[in-house]
Amino acid sequence: MITRAELDAAVRLVRPHVPVTPAYRWPLLEQVTGTPTWVKHENATPTGAFKVRGGLVYVARLLAAEPEVRGMISATRGNHGQSLAYAGRAHGVPVTIVVPEGNSPDKNAAMRGFGAELIVYGRDFQEAREYAMRLAEERGLPMVPAFHRDLVAGVATYAAELHEQASELDVVYVPVGQGSGLCANIAVRDLLGRRTEVVAVGAEGAPAYALSFRAGHPVTTPEADTFVDGVATRVPDDEAVAVMLRGAARFVQVSDQATETAMRLLWQTTHQMPEPAGAIALAGLIADTARPDGAAAAVIMTGGNCDGELVRRVVSDS
Repeated sequence: MITRAELDAAVRLVRPHVPVTPAYRWPLLEQVTGTPTWVKHENATPTGAFKVRGGLVYVARLLAAEPEVRGMISATRGNHGQSLAYAGRAHGVPVTIVVPEGNSPDKNAAMRGFGAELIVYGRDFQEAREYAMRLAEERGLPMVPAFHRDLVAGVATYAAELHEQASELDVVYVPVGQGSGLCANIAVRDLLGRRTEVVAVGAEGAPAYALSFRAGHPVTTPEADTFVDGVATRVPDDEAVAVMLRGAARFVQVSDQATETAMRLLWQTTHQMPEPAGAIALAGLIADTARPDGAAAAVIMTGGNCDGELVRRVVSDS
């Protein structure tokens, strides 16, 4: 997916903005998982999520190739949009983001806070994405995709950090939205020559990538019905599916209830509140019946951008 030179270049672009994020073992969490468990805290980035790494690399490389660019447009459920807004502000380039109706108000506010123009359109991410593509054509601006080699290269910087912090990992659990995180972990594992299993994790109510994994080709679904907005995809990316099929060990699907339980568990054991997509990897580890006993595992807390109302619900049920 990426070369070592691309990864090293991405580190140079990301590091001035994003210090190395922590990876910790939490004893109380391991009492539940029953296995050595590292948590990679990507909630500790300047946008509260891992995707800022990809946004920084994508925008820097776009402007290096096309310095005349006067703006860009994309669609998101939140963290991808925040990453582009952050990178756009850093480079002085206006960013327009399209989000679906009912999107997280806290993530919407954060994107505006980083300077993005926000447009609300469509019933889900796919409809927002299709509108953003039309808008980009109308305005004559580049449309930033949700999956791209440069985005993967940026995200791969956290995977490289993780393998330095926890050198002997047997398995890593990664949420799958559009696939940049999964592909980045597969790419780094292969670049480093590790034997670590990379396990994809998704929501039962948004099965497009899980169905694609089982079918061996991209499968589109009519709905993506889950509160885990970061994985609510119904049209997979062809290239991401191809990388997943080559490099993922298996795909674990979990219920929304299991993800909410994982949010509560992370709050109780790490005293940090993940957003739903930031907890689904832990739900996947707990549900994974194929994991060998005693395997050294890592879960990616991909972000902590959780709406206040959901935080209150999770904490009140603890």
